[in-house]
Amino acid sequence: MKRRTLAVLSLMLFSAMAVAQEKVRDVGTDPDLYFLHQGDVASSLKLLPPPPQPGSAQFCYDEAQYRWGKMQRITPRGRQAFEDAKIYDGGIERAFSEAFGIEISRAATPEIDKLITKVVNDAGDLSTGEAKQHYMRMRPYLFYGEHSLTPDDEKNLSTNGSYPSGHTAIGWATALVLTEINPSRQDQILKRGFEYGQSRVICGVHYQSDVDAGRVVAAGVVARLHADDGFIQQMAKAKKEFAHLSKQGKVRK
Repeated sequence: MKRRTLAVLSLMLFSAMAVAQEKVRDVGTDPDLYFLHQGDVASSLKLLPPPPQPGSAQFCYDEAQYRWGKMQRITPRGRQAFEDAKIYDGGIERAFSEAFGIEISRAATPEIDKLITKVVNDAGDLSTGEAKQHYMRMRPYLFYGEHSLTPDDEKNLSTNGSYPSGHTAIGWATALVLTEINPSRQDQILKRGFEYGQSRVICGVHYQSDVDAGRVVAAGVVARLHADDGFIQQMAKAKKEFAHLSKQGKVRK
């Protein structure tokens, strides 16, 4: 109990420092990384219910899923979860390339890559921030006093809340957008997007309820993106690029 109390205090301290030092990041300050302003997206705090409390039926399910995730870590599915933790430096593109039917990268698909880069930041930052900062839910590995599957990420993850899952929001938003570009592979893409969220449970850095909430806010931000002129224009470029590659026979059926 003492260790858990110290973890809570540390989390609160790191979080306060992070919020104090963080500048506003959205299309207004980083136009190459975002489509939207912070005020454009639905409020995750208003949209989502509070995270489950220890002792509740919902939290019992979170605990059961946490135990399930730990059992996957020594399997090939665990290796996939470890790789899914790597969003940046081409990580999200590599995660979805096979399901999408063609390599997604700055070199191979520059317009699709540009679209995904901005969707990742809109979904991961803007759609989750309010609820994360308000609830500051302790992550499972901290709550149970155990290591996660990605120990190198633990220090950074401890400075922000677990609910909702930003990784999950990124994965689900990416899946929805890629499905619009290549609907013929919607089964593969959406399955991969679902798995991307479940990987966070396997890693022990999110509860199942964090993941479920991440998918909700992701759907909301994608809906909002379809009302944004910048997104609409970039989506058109991405679809044109994909059509060209399809005609060249470079897309797997």
